[in-house]
Amino acid sequence: MVKNYVLDTNVLIHDPQAIYSFQDNNVILPLPVIEELDKLKRRSDSAGKSAREVIRELDKLRLTGDLSKGIKLKNSGTVSIMTITDGKRETPDFLYEKYVDNWILGYVLRLGRTSSVPTILVSKDISLRVKASALGIAAQDYLTDRSDLSVLPSGYVEVHQELREGQKFDSMENQYIKSPSGYFKVRNKTLRRISIDLSSSIWGIHALNEQQLFAMDALLDDEVKLVTLIGIAGTGKTLIALACALEKTLKDKKYKRIIVTRPLVPMGKDIGYLPGSIEEKLQPWIEPVMDNLEFLFDRVQMNLKEFLKKDIMQISALSFIRGRSIPDQYIIVDEAQNLTPHEVKTILTRVGKGAKIVLLGDAYQIDTPYLDKDSNGLVYAASRLIGNHLVAHITLTKGERSELATLAASKL
Repeated sequence: MVKNYVLDTNVLIHDPQAIYSFQDNNVILPLPVIEELDKLKRRSDSAGKSAREVIRELDKLRLTGDLSKGIKLKNSGTVSIMTITDGKRETPDFLYEKYVDNWILGYVLRLGRTSSVPTILVSKDISLRVKASALGIAAQDYLTDRSDLSVLPSGYVEVHQELREGQKFDSMENQYIKSPSGYFKVRNKTLRRISIDLSSSIWGIHALNEQQLFAMDALLDDEVKLVTLIGIAGTGKTLIALACALEKTLKDKKYKRIIVTRPLVPMGKDIGYLPGSIEEKLQPWIEPVMDNLEFLFDRVQMNLKEFLKKDIMQISALSFIRGRSIPDQYIIVDEAQNLTPHEVKTILTRVGKGAKIVLLGDAYQIDTPYLDKDSNGLVYAASRLIGNHLVAHITLTKGERSELATLAASKL
């Protein structure tokens, strides 16, 4: 049965191609949504980029038909822009005094009253969905790119039989196996003994548990082009990723440069409000990376400041590298759980020949309002790409920072 899906602005910012995700149903954009997109398009961040992409897509469609009446899409659905011009309000007057979102509710109520087709509001905003339910409106989250973290494989299994190098093993590509005869990984349905063990020193550190061992092997494996690491705070994600990047770039000379980047998601005021130069503004975001680098360079008795002057490592905000083509480099994207699936796709499609990229983060520690543990870009990428021969995924659960850090991460 055909339905009307009314999209909130945040759905289009989350996925600029969302209008094509509803099969043969009717996608309806209230005029206030277009107004919000028009305001957002001037921004230089990912929201502005998405807004501009949506507007360009609608402009292309406008040339093929009448958006006010509905334009047929290739998936047999339609898209239209809805306008209310009679001035009549469908919701209580006080709702119109504050937010554009409340005007969107009025549009959904009008559509529900005038259309014989079931009408559903789609929004990433939990509060708006709650208000919609209070007004008798059917509302749901945008489900197209949601994953289920609870069913994401950990990337490793334990077996109790003896295994050997070269043995056939029917399992997912790049899955790690612990057996009484050692540690293996699956490559082309064949067991390959991993190249390091718990005593191996990688840039002055060694794996403190088997999960870290598997992660480090993936991070050092030149055949694996994407590694996703998901783990709570204190599991060593950033530290081991940096150690392996330094090992492969400086010692093995496999990569020309290391890029370390994080999304600028402030827990407070945005970077534009902070005083100082760009470097000074970025300091709060790069400090966690610098802490790890200082620890690693102390381990190998090297001068970090002198190393950074050589321009072999670039530490920058993610927004500053978007749009580049990046070949022959070791790329680490920290806090990737704060990226949308669309943003992660954009980043991965920019990775050039000979490059390796690592996405890491804590899926339970998200600082953006419209993402959660199942809808963020890190979990999305891991869920969609795990099992490919170019991809390895490891879930880290054992905290190694301190007993208190592990307790706080698991109980608070």
